[in-house]
Amino acid sequence: MVRDLAYGDDPRQRFDVYVPAGAHDAPVIVFVHGGAWAIGDKDNPGVVSNKAAYWLPQGYVFVSINYRMLPAADPLVQADDVAHAVAAVQKLAPQWGADASRVVLMGHSAGAHLVALLGADPARLRKAGAQVPRGIVALDSAALNVVQILQSPRHFGFYDRAFGKDPAYWAAASPYHALTAASLPLQAVCSTQRADSCPQAHAFADKARGLGVRVEVQPEDLSHAQINRQLAHRRFIPTLWGVSWRRWCGVERAGGSSARVCGRCRSAMPGRGTDTVVRRRPAFSFR
Repeated sequence: MVRDLAYGDDPRQRFDVYVPAGAHDAPVIVFVHGGAWAIGDKDNPGVVSNKAAYWLPQGYVFVSINYRMLPAADPLVQADDVAHAVAAVQKLAPQWGADASRVVLMGHSAGAHLVALLGADPARLRKAGAQVPRGIVALDSAALNVVQILQSPRHFGFYDRAFGKDPAYWAAASPYHALTAASLPLQAVCSTQRADSCPQAHAFADKARGLGVRVEVQPEDLSHAQINRQLAHRRFIPTLWGVSWRRWCGVERAGGSSARVCGRCRSAMPGRGTDTVVRRRPAFSFR
């Protein structure tokens, strides 16, 4: 583990790196913690230990980042912090035996909002000097449509503290409103125990698909906290290579047979074998 690497001058602009033994051209998961845009830390319980315990033995480098928070930094500034962190990770990746071109950006809660915003508007990543990641994993964000939230007469007060009263700012900070045909593929994991998470995820996916952007929604009968803490459990592996791994890699079932992963996507799914497949364009792979 390498702790507190700086990507900026502020003490919050730091990240920790967890590197598997013998890493060579390893793919990288960059994780962004939640906390209502105001609290939280890169090594909070539930943020790292479960994920590193699963992904490192699979050959992945895992990076957990901090970023500036309210009231010092609003969500758009926070998103730019994340983009600069990604650029720094990619610059340093060869030192850890990692491949800067094989990065997935993942976040939970407020962190899921930030990574979804960057995925919807990848120009923010490029402006920070980052290569565009292979895809985004948003773990239970209920802030994919910020405008809709703030226009609702009933919403949590922390949304007002984060996004203020300016409708133009709401739209600028809303992943839904930032979607274009250039947006990145995204997997939205959502809790069916919450009233707003899955409906927003499905609406986001519908708009993205209309633009030709690959988005998968993965509903889970888990609480908001459980989605974060149980990410590493084998019964709940996101569709990077989980229940929808065929769709993410552009692989189809044919005649009900059990197709396996194509060579192009094999490195993104440790433990999968190879077989004859019907392959279309890769939607979300590490090669």
